[in-house]
Amino acid sequence: MEERPNILWYCTDAQRYDTIAALGNPHIRTPAMDRLCAEGISFTRTYAQSTVCTPSRASFVTGRYCAAHGVYRNGASHFPGEEVLVTRLLADGGYDCGLVGKLHIASSEFGETRYDDGYRVFHASNLPYTGEGADDTNAYLAWLRDEKGLDPQAVVPRYTIRDPGRSKVSQGDVIRPGPDEALRQTKWANEMALRFVDEKREGPWLLSINPYDPHPPYLPPEDFLAHYDPATMAPPLFRDADLERQTRFANIRAQNTIARNPLSTAIPDPDGPAPADDGAFNGRLLKCGYYAMIEMVDRHLGELLDALEERGVLDNTIVVFQSDHGDLLGDHGLVFKGARFFDGVVRVPLIVRWPKAFPGGRSIAALAELIDVAPTLLDSAGLEIPEAMQGRSLLPVLRGQTEDTGKRAVVSEFLDSCNFSEGTNDRTRAVMSFDGRYKMVTFRGHDLGELYDLEEDPGEFEDLWDRADSRDIKLAALERHVDALMGAIGSGPQRSTRY
Repeated sequence: MEERPNILWYCTDAQRYDTIAALGNPHIRTPAMDRLCAEGISFTRTYAQSTVCTPSRASFVTGRYCAAHGVYRNGASHFPGEEVLVTRLLADGGYDCGLVGKLHIASSEFGETRYDDGYRVFHASNLPYTGEGADDTNAYLAWLRDEKGLDPQAVVPRYTIRDPGRSKVSQGDVIRPGPDEALRQTKWANEMALRFVDEKREGPWLLSINPYDPHPPYLPPEDFLAHYDPATMAPPLFRDADLERQTRFANIRAQNTIARNPLSTAIPDPDGPAPADDGAFNGRLLKCGYYAMIEMVDRHLGELLDALEERGVLDNTIVVFQSDHGDLLGDHGLVFKGARFFDGVVRVPLIVRWPKAFPGGRSIAALAELIDVAPTLLDSAGLEIPEAMQGRSLLPVLRGQTEDTGKRAVVSEFLDSCNFSEGTNDRTRAVMSFDGRYKMVTFRGHDLGELYDLEEDPGEFEDLWDRADSRDIKLAALERHVDALMGAIGSGPQRSTRY
């Protein structure tokens, strides 16, 4: 019997699709991610099933859409007991499973609740910050205290973001130099990962590494931040018309609902008084902080890959690199996330490396979704894919047997998903579908919608929803939209009798 591969499943938090140098971003340094692109296969049009952490994560660990598993909210009281995690299936199939970082498929404010997740080893650290009420259950903070002999509160800051989206926040609270990279959560994750890998065992292992970075606030080490200059950074996607266009969505739930001009060049002192909110913020500076965070993650990812290679296990390990969602990062004058489905927040990296099974260096432009990861792992491990999984195995595409992932459209959902929202308490329900050219977003109970032709308008500036000359395009897109949403609904319990 052929030796089954180990699995390294690395998931960053809030990393956009366009943040990898090898995939076309000349402004960022990502040598480890570039290596994965060169040695693996990149799916360049991969979409998350939600723009918010918990519903997205619940989707990719079950291989099911939000409409099927019913987990929509950050801070959810529990994870549905009837849902089955792919790691449970892999554990039952002979894999020794470990997790480092966050699982976050339900509320984790006071520590990470365990479900029937299949992980034998579980080093939980949802936030790499202090002061959130769960310091005693945070394994990263315990590492700082017990192994490094440091006071966590003196090393890492308290977690605070006030008034998301305002210039005084995006240039002050959200961006400033943070702790040294040797003391970061991603460094801790590597140490825990290698301890797990070095254990004696029979059979293969799966290791989930789920750091919090590059999620805001952007607090990179000072030497990483110094690599990026706002004067030469590409600006966010923005036109003056965005300021008026986004006023239509003021009652749509999001962490930032008020569009502001992101083209300010002001560089405020993060330790000084907050600047006046003049309706603008420095989006280039915002990107510098974000890119520096990603470069730091990349540094530790590269160190981990090197360590696995030195141990002789890397080439028989499937490496899956992904994120759970992106970040608006100043595009269209908005930041963070919510019921907005611009590519910056809903489109994510997905790279798979497994040299024993397929050569690397290719990129695949066919549509993919994060729910495809779970069935791909099962398929690669030689395990049965349950009928209830709605994702599709990408293994035939990875092996070069086809370039078609079989997707007619991808779907992403939002239902009161943010645990805080600027300016509105609306319990927004919104759904996006994208068929490879047309992206449609509908909002239940609101006289609103969005329709973009990404072939002609990749920046999503021209909303076709209300344009009379786009009526036929809209009707055809609505038909595909409804079909895609019907496909996202779960089938419920399996039939056991005829009646």
